[in-house]
Amino acid sequence: MNPERIVSLRNKWFTYSVGLTAGVAVVSIAVGFIWLPSVHPDAGALGVWYTICRAAGVIRVPPIHEQIVQPTYITTPVEFTRRMLRHASAESIGRGATLALRCAMCHGVRGLRQADTPNLAGQSAAVIYKELVDFKTSARASAIMQPLVANLSDTEMQDLAAYYASLSRRRVDRSSSDGVPRIVADGAPMRGIAPCGACHGELGAKEGAPWLEGQPAVYLRAQLGGFASGARHNDIDEQMRNVAREMTQQEIDSASHYFANRR
Repeated sequence: MNPERIVSLRNKWFTYSVGLTAGVAVVSIAVGFIWLPSVHPDAGALGVWYTICRAAGVIRVPPIHEQIVQPTYITTPVEFTRRMLRHASAESIGRGATLALRCAMCHGVRGLRQADTPNLAGQSAAVIYKELVDFKTSARASAIMQPLVANLSDTEMQDLAAYYASLSRRRVDRSSSDGVPRIVADGAPMRGIAPCGACHGELGAKEGAPWLEGQPAVYLRAQLGGFASGARHNDIDEQMRNVAREMTQQEIDSASHYFANRR
């Protein structure tokens, strides 16, 4: 048999086969890439070309009429970087020490005090700066802190952060600890809770995550409760709110007691 006679437009079977295949392909493309996507509510506003590209998985652009959901509360304007507030100068630390005199009543002369306020000595400068900015912008609410930072300039907040970061942090005696709570060591994977050390570290800390060791248990308990209820919402990407909402009160108490390590 001569193959040239088979692959020929004069061969009606060849012509019918090619025509049928092409027809099925055209109908499939029209249905799959034009008709079906066109029934989507966004098709009229976005156009046929966008509809075809979206159906093919080539482009994914939000519908132009869709409004971005804005939070109903003020969010933090601070963005963390690896070199943020690193290697502060002696002048900056000195200016911060002078400014810190007004903070001594609550946070202690050297940034340490066993009360319901956080210990600031040795805390990350970036963390302290972020919280000061959040108080100033009302991203974090406090009837005490907001009036105190209202008139601070950005440089003054950086100086305060540099000073407290230069101090020695409080070290706790782990030999008196009752053991590491499971929620701290392992988290709760089934509830989406990572171990505390994944962000807050053991020897160091993740960028922007505060050092928790030695903080008063009552303060830690209050902050976890605030994150859980949504009363505190200045955590970036809701990381702490997502964790705290899934924690039980017993887990909050045990984690707070562990980091404070009160005898």
